[in-house]
Amino acid sequence: SRARHRAYGYQAPEAPSHSGLEWGRVEASRSAGLVIIPAYNEAPVIGRVICELRQVRPDLDIVVVDDGSSDATVAVANETGVPVIRLPYNLGVGGAMRAGFKYAASCDYSYAIQLDADGQHDPRSIANLEAALGRADVVVGSRFVNQGSYAVRGPRRWMMHLLRLVVSRICGTRISDTTSGFRGSSKAAIELFARFYPTEYLGDTVESLILAHRAGLAVTEAPTDMRPRLEGRSSASFAKASAYLLRALLVIAVSLTRPSPRRA
Repeated sequence: SRARHRAYGYQAPEAPSHSGLEWGRVEASRSAGLVIIPAYNEAPVIGRVICELRQVRPDLDIVVVDDGSSDATVAVANETGVPVIRLPYNLGVGGAMRAGFKYAASCDYSYAIQLDADGQHDPRSIANLEAALGRADVVVGSRFVNQGSYAVRGPRRWMMHLLRLVVSRICGTRISDTTSGFRGSSKAAIELFARFYPTEYLGDTVESLILAHRAGLAVTEAPTDMRPRLEGRSSASFAKASAYLLRALLVIAVSLTRPSPRRA
């Protein structure tokens, strides 16, 4: 309902004059699936990401969670007509995704797909995540399974390799890309994550997998494609990779000491 959307900061933009559709409104016959796009200062690319997603998967609903952006991210997203959840300040990906899962749970979606706002995730790979959701509750889109030419070199490579070994051992299944933000969540996972999704550093990647496993949810992976960012670039160095790895191992240690969450 509109009242429900307002509770999550949803603002419906004016319908474009050239269209007979009422953009931004969630119809009663909405899709069973929702794509959640957490965004922070992605004004140059967010419009293109939404446009491509609509072209490839017009059957899926979309919600953008603005994580306290200081640029025109909200304005650009509003122009596309999708619902926008506005966080009052920057919480990080974990906080943005918890808001997205709360929205998905309140609207009773059957599953949710997390898609980054920087254009690196190919929406054509969503079908692989959906197929895997038939046998698991949390599906990690992996850049290293069966397809794609994405390669990691240097310090990031050994950092990701060690995390893969640790997380796979804890979850009892092979997860080759623990830091991937391209994921699918079943209805059971949506309900869990709406209440307990980790908001701390690395919570949205490593800790969320351990959380799901300890709650009794099945975790698996599926092949997905990763592309270069549409704008900007990421940086990596030995020092940064080492610091990231140490923090990740600390996050894992802390998560294992917490009581197992109870699903709703």
